[in-house]
Amino acid sequence: MTTVTGDQVFLLPDLGEGLTEAEIVQWRVAVGDVVTVDQIVVEVETAKAVVDVPCPYAGRVVALHGAVGEVRPVGRPLVTVASLDAATRDAGAVADAGAVADAEPSGHATYREEERAGSGNVLIGYGTGPGDTGRRRRRARPTAASASPTRPVAPEPPIRPAGPPSAGSAGPPSSAGSGPAPRPSGSAGGGSPVISPIVRRLAREHGLDPTTLTGTGPGGVVRRSDVEAAVAAADTPTAARTPPSALTPASGPVPSGPPAAEDVVIPLTGVRKAIADKLSRSRREIPEVTIWVDVDATGLTQTRAAINAARPDQPVSLLALLARICLSGLRRYPQLNARVDGEGQRIVQSAGVHLGIAAQTDRGLLVPVLRDAQRLTTAELAVALAETTAAARTGTLPPARLTGGTFTLNNYGVFGVDGSTPIINHPEAALLGVGRIVDKPWVVDGQLAVRKVTQLSLTFDHRVCDGGVAGGFLRHVADCVEQPALLVAAV
Repeated sequence: MTTVTGDQVFLLPDLGEGLTEAEIVQWRVAVGDVVTVDQIVVEVETAKAVVDVPCPYAGRVVALHGAVGEVRPVGRPLVTVASLDAATRDAGAVADAGAVADAEPSGHATYREEERAGSGNVLIGYGTGPGDTGRRRRRARPTAASASPTRPVAPEPPIRPAGPPSAGSAGPPSSAGSGPAPRPSGSAGGGSPVISPIVRRLAREHGLDPTTLTGTGPGGVVRRSDVEAAVAAADTPTAARTPPSALTPASGPVPSGPPAAEDVVIPLTGVRKAIADKLSRSRREIPEVTIWVDVDATGLTQTRAAINAARPDQPVSLLALLARICLSGLRRYPQLNARVDGEGQRIVQSAGVHLGIAAQTDRGLLVPVLRDAQRLTTAELAVALAETTAAARTGTLPPARLTGGTFTLNNYGVFGVDGSTPIINHPEAALLGVGRIVDKPWVVDGQLAVRKVTQLSLTFDHRVCDGGVAGGFLRHVADCVEQPALLVAAV
């Protein structure tokens, strides 16, 4: 591909651990915009988070590689930026395109225009990708000016702007005396110049001839915003431009009843696709077992109330206390703080507890990780949990905070359910689930009483341990929930 001197191609950077691609969510710039160093140019969604991507180059945007919704691999072109001097020369060169078109076949002229915009078709959603370098370039369609005299080619009818037809345009134009065939969009032979293939495609999709629009770019170049403004003007309510006589009801039969319902199709992309892939892999690879037990959590709720009353400036949550109990259990049963290396045929027990916290967000289920959680005090755990879950719900966590967990704590009781059989967060080996805490009848010292009861469930990988270890861990957690003083004794 031939580029203008001074062009800088910004490639999609590595956005985090193990991420190989990202989906374009929103472009923050358009072709023709001037950008500065480290200006945010695009918002992308990875399998971990939504990320704002800054551009390391300054200049004028001459190409956007990829459309909204398209998945771009890491290391592939994202934005092409030209220096302001080079971009100005490129825009001024459009004025000489007519002379070039007379000296070259029309197919060559079109190709040169696409070169200035950044390689033409590559930019508009079906460009080259891994393995498709053998695709042949589509041959330019001959025009009346380049067709052989012995094989006349009828000129294509021009694309007409959207809106009501003008007077005298009810029938097709006569082939005789209709004048020369219209030039392709972007040529200098009349009308505003159009450089970007994205602009041409957008105009074509809405039935507009971009050369009839007034361009606001350098040298009168038609930009994407110009086409969008023309589309918005063409989409004004019909009643505002239709004469009253045309608003009278038709004499024919009027369909009755609501329209037929259609299926809702939701693409499996981004975070949803990552969740689906991980859960499917977990089910395929991990022989998991779930065990559970009902516990009296009255002592735990009372302990929390006492801590918060004594230190109102450093309140702790039930989740923080449950996390502290899990850390105590993993110190006693490290077999569950592990992963299975299938290729190496070995079990790897982690030196530190990287505690994952399952969090439901608008973008799906995320599991942010507190690294080396065993080093935090209970008060520090409470602060870290609150900050981490809040950042996960707002989508501001970096991708590195969503990987590398060794054990997950899942409080699904917030959804008002008692229990579940959760799926392990691959490649971890265990997950503790906590149901809602509700008043239930409970036998205390031989007497029936109303207590705060919850259900604890442990799902574990049967390859890392047998039922004795898993049952011992769950029983330790249950005992600490019922008698929090045991937690102090176990430290």
